[in-house]
Amino acid sequence: MRHLFFFFCWLFFANSYAQDAVWLLVDTQKKNIQVKQGDRTLEVFEQISLGRNGVGYKQKSGDNITPLGSYKIASANDKSHFRKFFGLNYPSVYDAELALQANRISYSDYKSITRAHRMNRIPPQNTRLGGQVGIHGVGGGNENIQGLFDWTRGCVAVSNEQIDQLAKWMHVGTRVEIK
Repeated sequence: MRHLFFFFCWLFFANSYAQDAVWLLVDTQKKNIQVKQGDRTLEVFEQISLGRNGVGYKQKSGDNITPLGSYKIASANDKSHFRKFFGLNYPSVYDAELALQANRISYSDYKSITRAHRMNRIPPQNTRLGGQVGIHGVGGGNENIQGLFDWTRGCVAVSNEQIDQLAKWMHVGTRVEIK
């Protein structure tokens, strides 16, 4: 009976922690990033820039599309050309399933991507689906154009000031929903 009590206590605290975890919602229609905790919005960053060719399900490397879907921050680079770069675990298992069904990647690539996700590692970045998708600043680029039009190769970009502020919320493992 005592074990059952401890199990329910653990379950309660584990669920409380999961609900308290901070996550990011990239709203591609409103062109903003919302920092969320459960259903609460803690902060909103406006005027984001997306891929030159819009948003959708990426078809291939170099298509300049920002991928829709559920991802996690998989890497963080504070010395990026873009000031800071937070890499996503793109392609997701779902991205790989769509690509496999459409014969855009091999079964071997599909297995490599799913294995990486199962092992909580960064999936291969060199398949036909591409990689290096993340959230970043402008770096040394022209800050005046940020947010005026979509200019990235598939990433989500914010101003340098915004990426510095967002950095306090983003850590390896942070969930990112792009819708």
